[in-house]
Amino acid sequence: MDILVNESLKAYIDPLTPEEHEALEQSILAEGCRDALVLWGNVLVDGHNRYGICREHGLPFQTVQNTRFQSMDDVHLWMIDQHLGRRSVSDFQRGVLALRKREILAERRALVEQARAQAEAAPPAEAAGTGGDGAPPWSEDDAHAAPAFDSREALAKAARLSSNQVGLIEKIQKQATPEVVAAVKSGTISINAAAAVATLPAEEQRAAAMAGGDELKQAAKRARESKRKPREPKPAKEHEGADAADATQTGELQALRQRVAELTAENDALRQQIAELQAASA
Repeated sequence: MDILVNESLKAYIDPLTPEEHEALEQSILAEGCRDALVLWGNVLVDGHNRYGICREHGLPFQTVQNTRFQSMDDVHLWMIDQHLGRRSVSDFQRGVLALRKREILAERRALVEQARAQAEAAPPAEAAGTGGDGAPPWSEDDAHAAPAFDSREALAKAARLSSNQVGLIEKIQKQATPEVVAAVKSGTISINAAAAVATLPAEEQRAAAMAGGDELKQAAKRARESKRKPREPKPAKEHEGADAADATQTGELQALRQRVAELTAENDALRQQIAELQAASA
C-alpha cells in the first residue's frame, strides 16, 4: 500500500527541532523503528518523522490502522491528545493544542445542537427518516465532551498549565505577529513577555523580533510600563489644609479690623467737626 502524506496533517503539529530530529534518527539507526506508524486508510496520521527517516535509510517499519476515525476532526483530536501527553511538548505548544481542541469540540457541539433543532422542527414524516445526507459523522454522545473545555480552568488542567498561562497564550494567538509567535515557540522569549509584546503595534512587534531576544525583552518592558497608571499626586496633609484655612481666616480678620479702625477714625473726625460748628454758632 502506498502511504499518502497529507501536508496539512504533517504541519498540524509543530515540527521537531533539528536537535530532536537528529536524536530520533540516531535512535532509529541504532534500534530500528520500534513504534508503528498510524494510518487512516492510506493517509499517514502519526509518525511523519519516523517515516521520512526510514525511507531515507531504507529501513523497515510497521503500520497500524485506526478504525475509529470518521472525519478529519477525529484525526485532529487524536493527534492533539497524543501530543498533550508528551513531555517534549513545550508549555506554549500544549496551550495552543488545548485551544485547538476546545475549538473543534465547540464546533462539533454546535453542529449537533443545530441538527437536533432541525430534527425537532421537521415534520414527523421527515423526522422519522433514516437520517439522510448531511448528518454529522459522530453521535450526540460524542459531542458531550465539549462542555469539559467550556471553562479556562478545565482547559488549563488538560494542558497542564495555569489559567493565567492559558489566557496569555490566547492573547498571543489573537494579537501577536508571526515573528513574535516564532520567537516564543523557539524559546527566545517567555510566554509572559510574548503576551506583553503582542499588545504593541504590529510593526513594532516585527522590528523587535527581527532584532533578537534582547530587543524583544526591552519591547516587553516598554509595553508593561506603558500600561502602568501615572502616579496620582499625594493628597495634602490634613494639618497643611488646616494651616492654610487658619491663614486665610487670619488675613480676613485683620482686614476687617483695619476697616473698623478706619470707620472709627472717620466717625471721630465727623464728631469733632460737628462740635466745632456748634461752638461757633453759640
